[in-house]
Amino acid sequence: MPRVLALRLLLVLTFSGCSALPQAPFGEWEAPMYRQHSLVGTVWSTREDKSIDAELLLQRLSKARFVILGEKHDNPDHHSLQRFVLLQIAARASLDSVSFEMLDSSQQSAVDSLTPASISSREALRNALSWDEQGWDWAFYGPIIQDSLLSGAAVRSANISSDEMRAVYAAKSYTAAEGILGDSQLQRLHQEIDESHCGMLPESQFPAMVAVQQARDAAMAQSLLSDEVDFNGVRVLLAGNFHARRDLGVPNYVGPAQGELITVAFLEVSPESDQARQYLESFSATTPYDYVWFTPALPAQDYCASLRSDAGQ
Repeated sequence: MPRVLALRLLLVLTFSGCSALPQAPFGEWEAPMYRQHSLVGTVWSTREDKSIDAELLLQRLSKARFVILGEKHDNPDHHSLQRFVLLQIAARASLDSVSFEMLDSSQQSAVDSLTPASISSREALRNALSWDEQGWDWAFYGPIIQDSLLSGAAVRSANISSDEMRAVYAAKSYTAAEGILGDSQLQRLHQEIDESHCGMLPESQFPAMVAVQQARDAAMAQSLLSDEVDFNGVRVLLAGNFHARRDLGVPNYVGPAQGELITVAFLEVSPESDQARQYLESFSATTPYDYVWFTPALPAQDYCASLRSDAGQ
């Protein structure tokens, strides 16, 4: 069977088992909150300042050189959309590679050593990769990794290892990233890290945390750029929405001269707003994403409360 036809068959079989809702191209939404919100299922083009058909976005992604698909790590709908998009790109064009934040450099040799037998079984694949189940839910990522391998795409680790992270943290600097971000960007990154740690991070740790963030973003960019002479299709990175940001994240380390890069964030809707542009107002002046695909939400969690509780113990 020709490769494209096989991929189209896989796409149909994978997503035809559910009674489809109009807003969910892969089937029914799983996240329980605000499914009837007016923005759910909407694709917002930030540069055009308007909603567009998902079909148009898929056409554009299939013609890009690089694609970054963001996510909120624990939202199942984000992973279903990522999987749907990847299968569509593979069927319409070609997937050159798929890089995963969830795989670090210490696992790349295991990826390169995978056998057809380990790829055909998700359980065998998980074991072969020594998957970090506590950090990343295999139920979310296993199907995407397996699909990528079966499509013939190269799977790449995009994150630095724990040892590399500790080394950067101890040095409190990452020289390879010097000059990539300007002073205002570094100040904003400092602020974002402070807020993400609920204002509880000691000032002395900020240089180290900023360096680690830059090291991770640089590694994710490099996973897209490696073996550039052997380019054969679209190269995709799956990472958290923060890494996908144009103002602070991975796109800065890819650089403007490398070809077209498209960033897509999957964002949860909020009952407080039904205006797409309002979801980007909390970011910096630079538009963080090229497209936003809105999904239902998970129940809100007060992460800061749990951090304060742990600090008080």
